[in-house]
Amino acid sequence: MSPSAAGIPQVESFFDPVTNTVSYVVIDPQSRRCALVDSVLDYDAASGHTSYAGAQKLVDFVRAQNLTVDWLLETHVHADHLSAAPWLQEQVGGKLAIGDHIRTVQHTFGKVFNAGTDFARDGSQFDHLFHDGDRYQVGELQASALHTPGHTPACMSHLIGDALFVGDTLFMPDYGTARCDFPGGDARTLYRSIRKLLALPDETRVFLCHDYLPEGRDRFCWQTTIGEQRRHNIHVHEGISEAQFVAMREERDATLGMPRLILPSVQVNMRAGHLPPPEDNGVQYMKIPLNRL
Repeated sequence: MSPSAAGIPQVESFFDPVTNTVSYVVIDPQSRRCALVDSVLDYDAASGHTSYAGAQKLVDFVRAQNLTVDWLLETHVHADHLSAAPWLQEQVGGKLAIGDHIRTVQHTFGKVFNAGTDFARDGSQFDHLFHDGDRYQVGELQASALHTPGHTPACMSHLIGDALFVGDTLFMPDYGTARCDFPGGDARTLYRSIRKLLALPDETRVFLCHDYLPEGRDRFCWQTTIGEQRRHNIHVHEGISEAQFVAMREERDATLGMPRLILPSVQVNMRAGHLPPPEDNGVQYMKIPLNRL
């Protein structure tokens, strides 16, 4: 699908400074229908308190602009923030969707968290599971789902009109690419996924899930283009071979600690953003598996 032929969505971004996450409202200007991408549930790890203050900003925007929500898209099972998608769905509607390889993640982390037989591992917590190459619409905008594993097995990039939402697969060109050392991650697979994205037209707009403000830059950025990524991405620009990328990525990943919120994030996000069910005292609990990651 040619981005120029598929329409130009209006894209509104919402940056969460606590987790360095960017959520998006992707709007078809003609129909005023939209998709919400990678929402954030506020979570204080020290107290265990949750809040919808950040997600409320998306709700307020949707209502103020008289938008109709078609989709709530999760690019993958995030390890750095909790999703607010179920709460957003209650507020503004839409189908909650993720890639079909969520089943692999659920099987892997269902064991890590000893989730038990009550935890379904078939992706049924979501309304829709995208397969690689699936076509869909946001209003009148043509969209497609592109399976881009490597960071996680379930990573799915979404091309909506001329706008590409890549999750954690790519960062700004001066920051590089996603880590590949989580269970099910693979640097060689990520390289091939990125090459698939870099085959899109240069002018394709690219919207990122995070920015971590690398040294030498004084402002947060989360929008780039395929052309800029192809020419300037410090990890995977033109001329970098698969072997070079894999060696760099594996060496770099060996130095990284686990994300601060990986344990609460994954056990919630593998449930489509639903918090664990209350126990017999009415309280919900997170599990902290020791010496597993």
